[in-house]
Parts: sequence; structure tokens; C-alpha cells
Amino acid sequence: MNLEEQDRFFMQAALNEATIAESLKEVPIGAVVVQGGQIIGRGHNLRETSNDPTTHAEIIAIQSAAKQLGSWRLLDCTLYVTLEPCVMCMGAIILARIPYLVFGCRDPKVGAVGSIYNFSEDDRFNHHVQVREGVLQQQCSSQLSHFFKRLREQKKNRKTKNE
Repeated sequence: MNLEEQDRFFMQAALNEATIAESLKEVPIGAVVVQGGQIIGRGHNLRETSNDPTTHAEIIAIQSAAKQLGSWRLLDCTLYVTLEPCVMCMGAIILARIPYLVFGCRDPKVGAVGSIYNFSEDDRFNHHVQVREGVLQQQCSSQLSHFFKRLREQKKNRKTKNE
């Protein structure tokens, strides 16, 4: 498998995690941590279910991978995530020493890899992350768009019903 095929394969695994989140009525964001061609950590959003603002897909996948490796240092790993990471998640990626990040689509509201800030280009950090973006972008973006469209329709229907 070449790098492009590998990226698509593992982003599809992240999309599968996003689908799990969606089935739980969570924002459909999924992530996987890969080392040596193997998934060693998985995560999907659980903010609503857990009532915990820190349970983002990336954080859960990083915790899972660290537990699997028995180390917080996720050297030689790649994190695949369907949506551009936020500031908190980029902080965790840097602290975990993850060298590679691949994400599907941008997050214009809180994205920290170029949308509102770019952690990966800030030379003040002691660890730097190489980034590839746009892998399965259409699928990642479409899943989020459909989720929020459905949410808006449900909200509108509840409002209309209560009037």
C-alpha cells in the first residue's frame, strides 16, 4: 500500500469511529492512532454522553494508544482524524509527541491547524507535527454537514410543534 492508499484506509477507520459517535447522537468525529501499519488507539466524540468537554475523539484515541503502548510518548505514530483538531487536541498531540497528523476536513470555527491558529507552524513549541489534510475530505465534510442539517431540522420541528 502506498502512502495515499494508507491514508485513505486509516481515514476510513476514523470515519467508522465518527459513525459510532453519530449513532450515540454525538457530533460525528472519529480518530485512530496508527503505528507500524496497525491501529493502536481509537476514539470518537463522547462530549454529550459523558458531559465532559474534553472527551474529543482525538483525546480518547491518544489515551487508548498510550495505554496500549504503555507510554505517553506516541513516537512513530500517526493520528488520523475526520475534522481538523481544536486547540486542546493539538496541545495533546504535541504533548504526546505524535509526529504525524492526517485530517479530513477543516474546522473554520475552532480548527488549530490553520483555520483559526496553526499550532503546527509555531516554532515556539518543542515538538513539531507534520500535517496532511484533505484525505477523504468530501466524506468527512458530508457526514458532519448531514448531521448538523438533521439537528437543525429536529430543532425546527420541536419549535414548530411547541407553538
